Amino acid sequence: MQIKIASSWNNILQTEFEKPYFKKLINFLNDEYSSRSCFPKEEDIFAAFNSCSFENLKVVIIGQDPYHGENQANGLCFSVQDGIKHPPSLVNIFKEIATDIGKEIPVSGDLSYWAQQGVLLLNATLTVRESEAGSHQKHGWEEFTDAVIAKISEEKENVVFLLWGKFAEKKGVSINTDKHRVLKAPHPSPLGAWRGWFGSKHFSKTNTFLKNSHKEIIQW
Repeated sequence: MQIKIASSWNNILQTEFEKPYFKKLINFLNDEYSSRSCFPKEEDIFAAFNSCSFENLKVVIIGQDPYHGENQANGLCFSVQDGIKHPPSLVNIFKEIATDIGKEIPVSGDLSYWAQQGVLLLNATLTVRESEAGSHQKHGWEEFTDAVIAKISEEKENVVFLLWGKFAEKKGVSINTDKHRVLKAPHPSPLGAWRGWFGSKHFSKTNTFLKNSHKEIIQW
């Protein structure tokens, strides 16, 4: 398996790719993708990075695992392939955007247009077996994505980190809150949505911070 990642990120993460844990992870993925049905497609594993350059990065949203149903995952957390029914968490994300900033709920659940504006849609684990949630956890992805978050915190300024749910909050412990804006809310899943996700106004708050930092706002 080749690491197909944009040059801006490759320069930042090259030392991670050379570490023993990452080489072990690649061997694991080679076995998994050659013997099982896994998501996303191999060419989309690093889509979050290839859709959002390090230079253009303004916002980070942290998810957990890719969707494990056929044709759902496209390499961006919470996002699905065009034409696929919106999963429950994405439904609630779109509902909150509608009430927060007044935007109509889109037909497509593909969030690539967020990524192209500078939103890194980062799952903690970038791959999964079909119909087996969490099946690629604890094989090295978590260490890699922890390093990504730490690198962003260290080398960028005034990035907005959106941490939805306890898992994302734990994932964000390395973020320097003196340099960056961290917004926390319950997870947008049906279990967490009514505990404070609805009404969190993360989308308008993000844009207010970006505007005050003299950056272009996100067209959610």
